[in-house]
Amino acid sequence: MIKDFDISNYLDSKEIIAEYLSQVLQDGDMDELLNAIGYIAKAKGMTEISKDTGLGRESLYKTFAKGSKPKFETVLKVLNSLGIKLQAVA
Repeated sequence: MIKDFDISNYLDSKEIIAEYLSQVLQDGDMDELLNAIGYIAKAKGMTEISKDTGLGRESLYKTFAKGSKPKFETVLKVLNSLGIKLQAVA
């Protein structure tokens, strides 16, 4: 039996996570960016993210589900919990 590929199983270092997010950001697809953040959150553990952000686990799963339109504030809370900083570069 072949298991479905789950990228969250491979997001095990800050360097890999940074490279993954950089690639997704270069593509410019917002849905893919939200998916990527969801995979990274899953890799860290939704329970831990829930505790850090004050958001419920179920709410977090819904936030990063396909087709969701989360508030930017929610996305920032999760990124902060993951230790990911956004930076604008000219």
